[in-house]
Amino acid sequence: MRKLLILSSAIVVSALLAGCGADQAVKKGDKFFAVGEYYDAAIQYRKAYTQTANKERKEKGERAMKMAECYRRINFTSKAITAYNNAIRYKQDDSLTHFHLGRLYMQSGNYREAAKHFQATVDSIKSKVESGEWREDSLAPILTLAKNGLKSAQMAPEWKKAGSDYTVKREALFNSRRAEYSPMLTGDQNDQLFFTSTRNQAQGDEYSGITGTKAADIFFSQKDDKGKWGKPQAIDSELNSSFEEGACAFTPDGKTMFLTQCKTDPNYPRYATIAVSNRSDAAWSKPTEVHIVNDTLSSFAHPAISPDGEWLYFTSDMPGGEGGFDIWRARLLSNNSVGAIENLGKTINTPGDEMFPTFRPNGDLYFSSNGHPGLGGLDIFLVKSNHNSSLLTLNSKPEHPGFPLNSQGDDFGMTFEGRLNRGYFCSNRGDTRGYDHIYSFYNPEIVQTVKGWVYEQDGYELTAAQVYMVGNDGTNLRLSVRGDGSFTQEIKAGVDYVLLATCKGFLNHQEQLRVEPVKKSEEYVLQFPLANISAPVLIENIFYDFDKATLRPESQTALDELVKMLNDNPNITIELSAHTDYKGSDQYNERLSQRRAESVVNYLIEHGIASDRLTPKGYGEGKPKKIKRKVAEKYPFLKEGDVLNEAFVSALPEEQQEQCNQLNRRTEFIVLRTTYGLFDKEGKLIQKPVPRESSAGSDEDQPSEPW
Repeated sequence: MRKLLILSSAIVVSALLAGCGADQAVKKGDKFFAVGEYYDAAIQYRKAYTQTANKERKEKGERAMKMAECYRRINFTSKAITAYNNAIRYKQDDSLTHFHLGRLYMQSGNYREAAKHFQATVDSIKSKVESGEWREDSLAPILTLAKNGLKSAQMAPEWKKAGSDYTVKREALFNSRRAEYSPMLTGDQNDQLFFTSTRNQAQGDEYSGITGTKAADIFFSQKDDKGKWGKPQAIDSELNSSFEEGACAFTPDGKTMFLTQCKTDPNYPRYATIAVSNRSDAAWSKPTEVHIVNDTLSSFAHPAISPDGEWLYFTSDMPGGEGGFDIWRARLLSNNSVGAIENLGKTINTPGDEMFPTFRPNGDLYFSSNGHPGLGGLDIFLVKSNHNSSLLTLNSKPEHPGFPLNSQGDDFGMTFEGRLNRGYFCSNRGDTRGYDHIYSFYNPEIVQTVKGWVYEQDGYELTAAQVYMVGNDGTNLRLSVRGDGSFTQEIKAGVDYVLLATCKGFLNHQEQLRVEPVKKSEEYVLQFPLANISAPVLIENIFYDFDKATLRPESQTALDELVKMLNDNPNITIELSAHTDYKGSDQYNERLSQRRAESVVNYLIEHGIASDRLTPKGYGEGKPKKIKRKVAEKYPFLKEGDVLNEAFVSALPEEQQEQCNQLNRRTEFIVLRTTYGLFDKEGKLIQKPVPRESSAGSDEDQPSEPW
C-alpha cells in the first residue's frame, strides 16, 4: 500500500509539472506569435500540445488550433492539416477552420477533400447569415474566396489533365537545401540572374523565428561568354545585411534596384518595406527606404518596374484595397521617390492575396494570387497589355496560364529572358518543408521582335538615346536603349512600323519595317547610326576612280544612305568635304578633293536634295584625320588624339604609312545649320508648331512625336 501511495503521488506531481510546463510553453508561443515568429511559436505550441492530457479536450483543441495557424503561415502543409483536424476532433475549430483546410488540401493536391471543406464553409456561412447570427456583408469576402476555392477544387483535375504548351524544369545549379525565390534577370544580354535565398551563405549567424532558416539575402549568378551560368555568389557590398532582403527588381537601364527589406525587432511585429539601391561600377549601395505613404502598420513588398521605367508596382495590405494583400502602383519620380498611388482594382485584386507582380518586356503583367480560381496555393496569372501603349490597361481580365507552369503549390516570381516566353520562376511544389526553388520555363509561342542598335556614326553606343516607334495599327511607343545602345520590342505581323532614333546633339535616324507573318519566332535587326551635329562625320564606303573625281558604282549604297539621312533631317544644311593624303602637290590635292566633293553633291542634288543645303569643299591634305578612340582600337599603333599629318605618318613603317594614308583619304560632312526652311526672310517662323491633341491620358503619359 505504501508503494502504491508513493507511485500515485509521483504521478500526480508529474501531471502537475506537465500542466505547468504546457502553460508556460503556450505563453512563450503567444509571445512569439504576436511578433510574427511563427516557426518559434509552433515549437512552443507543439510542446504544450504533447504535454496536455487527452481528457483536457478544450485545452488540447485550442493548442492544436494555435499550432495549425503557425504551420499554415510557414507552409508546413501536412503538419497544418493534421493540426487543424485535431482541433476539429477536440471540437475547438472556428468559423475559418474548414476554409483553411480547404486551401491546405488544395496545396497538397487532394482536391476531393478540399471540395468538401470549401462546401462546408459555404454552407456554414449561409446558415449563420440566414439565422441572423452573422452579418452577410462582414462575411462576403470569405464567402467569395470559399466559392472560388470550391470551383478550383472541382475544376483543377481537368485543368491539370488539359495541360498547356509550357515546359518547366527545376534548375539544380541555382538551388540549395533551403529556399530560393523571386529570380530576376538583368544585364544588357540578360546575363545576370539575381534571386533571394535563405541558404547557409546568407549573412548573419542567427536563424529566423519566422521561418526557422537564416534571414534571406540576395544572391546572383553570371552567365559566361559561352552562355553557361556560373555558381551563385553572395553580393560583396552593403546591399545585404543581417536582416531580410529579397524580391528585387531593376529599372530598364539596370542601374537601380528596388528590393524588399524586413528589419527585425524582438518586441514588435515587423513590416516589410521597399528600399532602393544604386549601382556604382559593379557595386550596389546600401539600401535606403522608399517612402510610399504615412502608414507604419502596413507592409510594402515585391517591387516591380514597368518596362517603360515610369511606374513602381508593389504589394501591400494597406487600407483601401480589396482585402488581404493587393497590387498597387505609383508613378516613379526622378529621385527614386514616388508620386500618388493607386490600387489596380477589383479585376486584378480579390479578397485574397495578390502578390509578386512582374512584367514581361512586351508589357504583360504577371502576378500570383490565391484569390482567383487556380490549382492551389499561389497561382500565376497574367494581364495582357495592348502592345500599343506603355501603360497597362487596368480593366484587362487576368488569364490563367495553366499546368505545369502552375501547380498545387505556390508558384510565383516570373522573370523573362528577352522577348520570348522563356525565363525563370519559383515554386514550392513537391517540397515537404514548403521551401521554394527556382525553375525554368518555356512556352514555344511565335514571337516577332525588332532589335535595334543606336550609336554614334563612326563611334560608340548612345545610351542616352530614345527610340520612337509608330505603327499603322495605332502603336505609339517611346523606347529607351540599354547600356550597350540596344533596344528590343515585340512587333506584330501585318503591321507597318516607323522607328525614329533621337539623341541630344545628334541628327535623327529613321527606319521603316514591314512585318510579315512567320511560322517560327523571328527577330529583325536594325541599325541606327546617328551623326554628330558638332563634329565631322565620316561617310564610309565612298570610292572614286584612281586619280579622278568619278564616283564608282560601289559607292551608291553609302550615297543613298546619305540621301535618306538628309531627308530624315530636312532642316539641316551640311558642308560636304573630301580629303586626300599628303602625296602630290598641295594645289593638285585641293583641286582633286574639290572635284570629288562636288561629285558627291551632284549625286545628292540629282536625288532630290536642294542645292542650297549643300556646300562642297575640298581640303586636300589640309585637314589630316584626328584619331578617335574607336579607330585607335582597330589600329594598335595609333592612339586617341593622334593627328595623321605628314610628319607623323612619314615616321612610321611603310605598311603603317599606307594605312594612315587610307584613313586620310576620306569623305566627310559637318552640319552647318539646323534651321533650314524654318524661317522667312524677316526671321519669322514659317509654320508654328501645332500642339498634338491627346485622346487618352495626359501628354506626359503619351510619347511625343519628334518628327
